[in-house]
Amino acid sequence: MDHTAIYTEQKNSRIIDGTVLCISLALLAAAAAGAVYTGTGSTLFTDFYKILTSPGPVVTDYFGVGSMPSTFLNSGLCGLSMWAFMFFLPGSSHVNTLAGFFLVISHAFYGLNFLNMWPCFLAPFLYLRLRRLDYNQNLHICMFSTCFAPFVSEFLFRYTIGDTWRPGYVEVTWKGVVLLLCFILIIAFVAPAILPGTKAWHKGYNLYNGGLAFGMLGFLLYNFLYRTLGMRTPYVPPYANEIYDSFNRSYRGFGYVFFILLFLGCFIAGYLLNGRSLKGLSLLFTDTGYQSNFASKYGMPLCLINIGLYGSLFLLYLTFAIHLTPGAGFTGPTFGVILASLTFTAMGQHPRNVWPIFVGYPLLYKFSQLFNILVGGSMKWTISTQAYINSIAFATGLCPLVGRFGVVAGIAAGFLCAALCTGTSSLHGGLMLYNGGFTAGITTLILLPILEHYIKPREHMDQHIDLSDMLIIEENEKKE
Repeated sequence: MDHTAIYTEQKNSRIIDGTVLCISLALLAAAAAGAVYTGTGSTLFTDFYKILTSPGPVVTDYFGVGSMPSTFLNSGLCGLSMWAFMFFLPGSSHVNTLAGFFLVISHAFYGLNFLNMWPCFLAPFLYLRLRRLDYNQNLHICMFSTCFAPFVSEFLFRYTIGDTWRPGYVEVTWKGVVLLLCFILIIAFVAPAILPGTKAWHKGYNLYNGGLAFGMLGFLLYNFLYRTLGMRTPYVPPYANEIYDSFNRSYRGFGYVFFILLFLGCFIAGYLLNGRSLKGLSLLFTDTGYQSNFASKYGMPLCLINIGLYGSLFLLYLTFAIHLTPGAGFTGPTFGVILASLTFTAMGQHPRNVWPIFVGYPLLYKFSQLFNILVGGSMKWTISTQAYINSIAFATGLCPLVGRFGVVAGIAAGFLCAALCTGTSSLHGGLMLYNGGFTAGITTLILLPILEHYIKPREHMDQHIDLSDMLIIEENEKKE
């Protein structure tokens, strides 16, 4: 068997496309199952309409605005449309595109919907067209740009009419449309230009580069459009969803079934595609995750196995956090961030280099409790408060720090992310959805100079070897 020919770009691309399609269909199937589970089948499309026509600053819980099945419908449709672009545009799909897909479907549970994503998604095509760049190779830029979707809903439904907006009330003004067109031009030509520059700030140690880049742009846009111009700040839409309340704002059982099946499916698919073996997985788990492409080095089958294992680890962490401390539970944003946690499982994240970051969150929690006892205070958060649940999914984007600087650096990164996560959203008014990535980026700017001053980063063989090389080495060792 010619192992060196297994993981070609084309074969990786086909697996990526297949993964995106299967996950999108799973979300749509969950929408149908959820309608039966909650008894809301008759209001499915009415609830979906509420999601489409509501402002959506982070964190707007679409389970409450619409319903659980309508939110899955929203995510599935967004995902399926991303698959269509990946499949029908000429060229190969790649791991950046897969990362963009995970970010789209995850934020479709809170803030992004099948209406407000399109202006942001299509805007960078103007830039790609004028610069004569390949659409498919740069499709991830379009996907990442959907983080500004809440701005679209604001311009269409609220910005020019102020506080007269109310649930079910839709008024699109010509002023709002003009503002939206100007905004599209800004996204089209600024978003693609700002992405490469911010990577130099964190030197590749923050996988969520778009979070830092677009967080800074969102900071500028929000302060100009709202604070400088004296406009009323955005707010999360009020809602009263009796079905949601009757489930105690938690769909824990449904969530467990969905995610266990999803992660098990990814693991089995990867296992079968990898020749019914886990061969090469141990090498992937020794990768630092620093500027790494797991698909090209180890193949997409092992990436699928990694998705299954990594997703299960994150679900286990949330299970302990939610059971041991009072907090949000399985809300719409919680469902979303479980999917968001998978974003870079094909290019940096794996269980071995993220667990220290997980440790940083309960460490800050216990430290804060002790500090309150010693000096006083009124700490009201836990590690299962919604902001902290959301934050840790994106804090794992700092896993290259663990790989290159060690476990203590990872714990420190998690600790700092947890300390910052509740303050960064106010900088952009919640209108930039990658707040967790923005927080991780700021953490890197603070922590990285300190680490580089005191610790020499480890070089590792994973920067120089791929799976085909490993297999050749193994065959030579057997012959000897």
